[in-house]
Amino acid sequence: MLHTIMPHMIMPRTRIMTTRMTAMTTVMTTTTTSIVITGITAIPMLMTTSKPPAPPRRRKGVTKASAAIPASAPDAAALDTGEAAALYRLMTWLSPAFPVGAFSYSSGIEWAVEAGDIADAGSLTDWLAAMLAEGSGFCDGVLLAHSHRATSRRDHDSLREIAELAAAFVPSRERQLETSLQGRAFIDIARAAWNCDGLAGMVSACGGAIVYPVAVGVVSAAHAIPLPATMHAFLHALASNWISAGARLVPLGQTDSQRVLARLEPVVVATAGRALGASLDDLGSATFRADLACLRHETQYTRLFRS
Repeated sequence: MLHTIMPHMIMPRTRIMTTRMTAMTTVMTTTTTSIVITGITAIPMLMTTSKPPAPPRRRKGVTKASAAIPASAPDAAALDTGEAAALYRLMTWLSPAFPVGAFSYSSGIEWAVEAGDIADAGSLTDWLAAMLAEGSGFCDGVLLAHSHRATSRRDHDSLREIAELAAAFVPSRERQLETSLQGRAFIDIARAAWNCDGLAGMVSACGGAIVYPVAVGVVSAAHAIPLPATMHAFLHALASNWISAGARLVPLGQTDSQRVLARLEPVVVATAGRALGASLDDLGSATFRADLACLRHETQYTRLFRS
């Protein structure tokens, strides 16, 4: 009885196990097939995406450098080589970092602060506007313009007369020291680092002392730097140095100093225009208080500056 029942009971289990194994084999085969198929289809996709894009077609007459400039930037290459060189030199020569010692002079501002004439940003602005338009700023601009033109013409005789007039046209001993030492330093450093043909001859033509505006005019003309650009850069540097002295003496913060410089912008522009059109007969100063400040600074008890 047992032998009859057991085979009958075992056979269904065997068939069930066989069926399950067959099903698992089918599933594994299907999964393996799917993986293999996926791997095969993924390879051409990677190869397609890693292919470098074709280079854009370049229009005839367009260089590689100009093609990189967007069409919306028409002024990207506005400066030619000569203009870029002139701008670079002006920015260097008239920078506070150019070693002419401008930081050690105040042009009488130190006495004006002690006397109470300059006490804040507003009074400093008024003082410097007068110095620029009616005082030493305008006179220096006129001397720069005429020395530049004489150098450009290689007119040695006129240049000597201008240099002598400029050296004599100084109201005090300290101002004489200030402008002559800066002029000599400017010439020496320019010849050492930025020498050019004809510069030595024009310096010799000046004769004796060369004051600062004449030195700037001679060097910039020898390098063929346009006069209007030189004039504006010079007056900007002059105003910036005066503001720097006032900021240390009042004292003023950096933001107030920049506000003063911004307010002097139209004065610098107008003074440059007048100086470019003025003759040597137009030289003259109406800033008597500033001239007295330069004189009284010589006997001032405590001083930070040399003028």
